[in-house]
Amino acid sequence: MPASTAHVATANASRYLQQVCKHWSHKFAVEFTPERGRVLFADDRVCRFEAEPQALVVHIEAPDEENLTRTQNVVVDHVKRFAFREDLGDIAWSREA
Repeated sequence: MPASTAHVATANASRYLQQVCKHWSHKFAVEFTPERGRVLFADDRVCRFEAEPQALVVHIEAPDEENLTRTQNVVVDHVKRFAFREDLGDIAWSREA
């Protein structure tokens, strides 16, 4: 299953993690604490968040490259919406084997 990870530089990782997870909890199966979050978009698409002191780490798994790319774009769009007060810059994804 294709997977990718991004490290989003921010001192507000926990805040964004919680906001995004709360937002999606009305539509998807979501679990989260201030330090970690998990969003199950579908049986075969999952996003995990981890709040570090200076970064939000986002890990996505999807059944194929198309769904992986689509999910990456959706996640980045939502994180940037909640982070409108700061410029998160370009978010680079590292593909995993």
